[in-house]
Amino acid sequence: MEIIYYGRPNCELCEEGIRTLNLVREDIPFEMTEVNIEEDDAIHEKYMLMIPVVEKDGQIIQYGALDYVTLLEGIRSK
Repeated sequence: MEIIYYGRPNCELCEEGIRTLNLVREDIPFEMTEVNIEEDDAIHEKYMLMIPVVEKDGQIIQYGALDYVTLLEGIRSK
């Protein structure tokens, strides 16, 4: 399982999203790759209005205001 977290520095919603993902990680261990959208023009254009974005195995689980239940169910699902 691959979890990718798209965000950017100095983004309060992104920082809150990381905290929520860390709570989920306490219940379901997983590895996560953090991607700064400002380092890639194509990714920035794709996600700039959506961040934070959580992706699992190429599928977006949730974006914007992240919540524990949606993330837990999305990461847990096969």
